[in-house]
Amino acid sequence: MRTEYDFSMAKQNPYAKRLKKAVTIRLEPEIIDYFKSLTTDTGIPYQNLINLYLLDCAKAGRKLSLTWKE
Repeated sequence: MRTEYDFSMAKQNPYAKRLKKAVTIRLEPEIIDYFKSLTTDTGIPYQNLINLYLLDCAKAGRKLSLTWKE
């Protein structure tokens, strides 16, 4: 291993914007079971399926319609 490295000609990672950020969210067991059942049909891991679904919602600008009971 070198004692010093020269990074003066280094380039920024072009894929850095595409990196995913790890977060912790609490989901109902039914949601996890649903997406896990889809993995057998699609072959895509359930966490990726959840990510794709949420990404689709975000790109489409979908908004929830919530009404609270009084």
